[in-house]
Amino acid sequence: MSQTMRAVSLQQWGGPEVLTETETERPEPGAGEVLVRVHAAGVNPADWKVREHGGIAPMSLPAILGWDVSGTVEAVGLGVTHYGVGDEVFGMPRFPHQAGAYAEYVTAPSRHFVRKPAGIDHTEAAALPLAALTAWQALIDTARLAAGQRVLIHAAAGGVGHVAVQIAKARGAYVIGTASAAKHDFVRGLGADEVVDYTAVDFTEAVHDVDVVFDTVGGDYAARSLKVLRPGGTLVSINTPDSPELLADAAARGVRAGFTLVEPDHAAMGAIASLVAEGKLRAEVDSVFDLADAAKAHEYGERGRTQGKIVLRVA
Repeated sequence: MSQTMRAVSLQQWGGPEVLTETETERPEPGAGEVLVRVHAAGVNPADWKVREHGGIAPMSLPAILGWDVSGTVEAVGLGVTHYGVGDEVFGMPRFPHQAGAYAEYVTAPSRHFVRKPAGIDHTEAAALPLAALTAWQALIDTARLAAGQRVLIHAAAGGVGHVAVQIAKARGAYVIGTASAAKHDFVRGLGADEVVDYTAVDFTEAVHDVDVVFDTVGGDYAARSLKVLRPGGTLVSINTPDSPELLADAAARGVRAGFTLVEPDHAAMGAIASLVAEGKLRAEVDSVFDLADAAKAHEYGERGRTQGKIVLRVA
């Protein structure tokens, strides 16, 4: 095995143009870690936010972006017993610290991965971890979404939103999504019971009495979403950190509100893999770029027009 690998790294923070292909040292797995040969890596809004300014857990430069990984175990560190060389795995290692998925190899704690379901390829698998874990932890762990409840999912055709719709339906919820008119058929095909065209109507006028709101948009969406919740309901946001004003308004309305940050979660990844294997969850892949074209993938993603996920082909 070569001691070096191809990667896309950045020497400074900035626009897509700072992403350049390079040759760098291949990592070695430590105790409790696995070395994974990356077949495909997902591209997420978190990637270009970090590229611009370093992110929530600032990385040191030069940095290699990316957290969504699907690949094959190439080596195992001391004490790893549940994976062996050749096992196909996927996961979201180390978030929000550097994982380095835009590369031919990554190392991470073995329990940041689960086995890839046989029914999907590496491209589809790489599109899932960050989006699915974000949706799972927001809807299931934080909001405690239950069968029969009404949930509103903003940007339901997006990378996180389209996965959230499927997780909510698998939970037995009544799902309402917001999306532009051109994407309504797609969102309904995922299982949504209602779809609201946010470009034509104010969702606060079209939606009422929901138990859970999942805000994947940010801006004023969190504050506005409080209006559609039932007393005792829950708002979970992934783009708008809590503000005193938001929390005070939520308390006055008798609802819960909060910001959540996704984290690696072996048990949740196992549940996600089971949904995939059962045919209840799939990732919509909007487009696939070669690793060397990571800058083009970022340019495309930042336009905000994607339906589903962007994936880099690595192996």
